Amino acid sequence: MYQFLTLMCSFLTINFIMTNHPLAMGLNLLMMTIMISMLCSFMTYSYWFSYILFLIMMGGMLILFLYVTSLASNELFKFNWLYLIMMLMFLMILMSMVYYMDNFFWFISNIETMNLNFYTNLENENNLIKLYNNPTMNMTLLMINYLFLTLIIVVKLTNINHGPLRQYN
Repeated sequence: MYQFLTLMCSFLTINFIMTNHPLAMGLNLLMMTIMISMLCSFMTYSYWFSYILFLIMMGGMLILFLYVTSLASNELFKFNWLYLIMMLMFLMILMSMVYYMDNFFWFISNIETMNLNFYTNLENENNLIKLYNNPTMNMTLLMINYLFLTLIIVVKLTNINHGPLRQYN
């Protein structure tokens, strides 16, 4: 599963470079965020870090979607079938290479990763405790206050009576 997710992340990275429509880029970034958060959840003992990463990226994606739809709402989305067929063929070739490769190549470090996962699992149990202890407690409180102050400023700057970001004719 780990190899499949890393392969899909690399495929989505190549696909992100090739797209030029903002909504297609946003969809690609959303799928990449899901894949990376799944990879992070497989690597760590706790799912909270990947869940927080996913929620933060989704919040940013919602803001980007708002900007894109309000500023470039009339841009047409052209679907290139040749590009889709080429990318699917490339993905199938890569997946068949992963499937038919020798097991020695993928699982040579299985014992080493099991030992590494054991040590990281012991360290990850204390990661959330370190976030709210004395050295980082001040930084966490500063970030909470900064985000709250930014929220209040943005709400006060936007006027509800003027409508959306873009002025209509």
